[in-house]
Amino acid sequence: MAKEARRAVKQPTEENDDLGALPVWDLSDLYPGMDAEILIPAFIVIVIGGLGSLRGAFAGSLLIGIADTFGKAYLPSLALFLIYLAMILVLLARPQGLFGIKYSDVSVPSAVSITAVPSTARTRVAGLVALAALVALPFAVSDYARTLIAEIFIFAIFAMSLDLLLGFTGLMSLGHAAFFGLGAYAVAVMGTMFGINAWIGVAAGIALAAVAAGLIGWFCVRTGGVTFLMLTLAFSQLVFTVALKWRDVTGGSDGLAVAEKPDFLGFDLSNSLVMYYMALFFFVLVFAGLRRLINAPLGRVFVGIRENEPRMLAVGYPTRTYKLLSFTISAAIAGLAGGLYAIFNGFISADALYWTASGDVLIMTMLGGAGTLIGPAIGAGVFLLMKNVVSSYNEHWLAIIGITFICCVMFFPAGIWGAMRDIRMKRARP
Repeated sequence: MAKEARRAVKQPTEENDDLGALPVWDLSDLYPGMDAEILIPAFIVIVIGGLGSLRGAFAGSLLIGIADTFGKAYLPSLALFLIYLAMILVLLARPQGLFGIKYSDVSVPSAVSITAVPSTARTRVAGLVALAALVALPFAVSDYARTLIAEIFIFAIFAMSLDLLLGFTGLMSLGHAAFFGLGAYAVAVMGTMFGINAWIGVAAGIALAAVAAGLIGWFCVRTGGVTFLMLTLAFSQLVFTVALKWRDVTGGSDGLAVAEKPDFLGFDLSNSLVMYYMALFFFVLVFAGLRRLINAPLGRVFVGIRENEPRMLAVGYPTRTYKLLSFTISAAIAGLAGGLYAIFNGFISADALYWTASGDVLIMTMLGGAGTLIGPAIGAGVFLLMKNVVSSYNEHWLAIIGITFICCVMFFPAGIWGAMRDIRMKRARP
């Protein structure tokens, strides 16, 4: 039993609430999942020291090691906080790291080359048929299937929010889960502590996520590439630390239950059919809104920044302002997804803000096809179906997801939807 316990993947708990800090092991502490605990600290060391610099890696390891040791000895509740704070300060002062080489600010165009296209009569008819099928689907499936599909709709909203940032603006974030978690906690905290209706909590969560994104993005959009990625990760982990330590409000590692499920248009959300239609309604609303945004002039500016930011800057567009706007809009939509998930799940914990949650939604987006809107929704469906269905039959479902993702990256770099569209276009050619 002791060996089995050591093999279990660690989760944030009261006794192990500094998850993400530099771990200390002996040979008897080997277990599956330990790679996830050392991966991010190692990445932090390299980025702080500077990419391509051995002395930078050495200096970064000393800095992070000292910060971690000092925190555990004198400020145990802030040990994880100090590591990410140190990374933020270093990257804001020297984006290339302590001993890294400062490259030009010229951005490399994103590898994503596909975008949403204006609607045609054919696509509108196909969309209406698909919508009609989704409306009729819950009557043909069980309660469990309805619940699972409702969850897919919610995470599809989450994935589409990241796609606005990644696929259309060309900014890869590893901290998007922070905004999802803020939206979820707004619903749970306001309902539990103040008895406020959950829908008001959803609206508050959207606003909170947008404000947080405005503050975080103000620092992040001044950078790009790996620096942007690591800054979003660092700020996200700071939010995670607050949620984990502020037990009086968030429940800490025990999480927080939503006081009660609200009604949706007068119907009880405890009914799986009502929950399905609620999730479908918001999915269609977000999809239609994002599609309209992408095909509007503002969306074209986002795509222009992704393709060639220096040129957009040269013709007079304040690219940092537009990147901040994209960052804020995507965070607000992620906050909406988080609020809906809190209502759906009836519970929220700090796990929803951890960096692995950001990694999951990144996989969903890339798996389905970044630079589209329906692609991330497909990716969310594939990911959650494999997680919930495949895991019921095979305990190695994570390996299956990993192999699937690797195959998609190698053979279908545009994702599932991008590959399908490429095949359709080739067939349409004379």
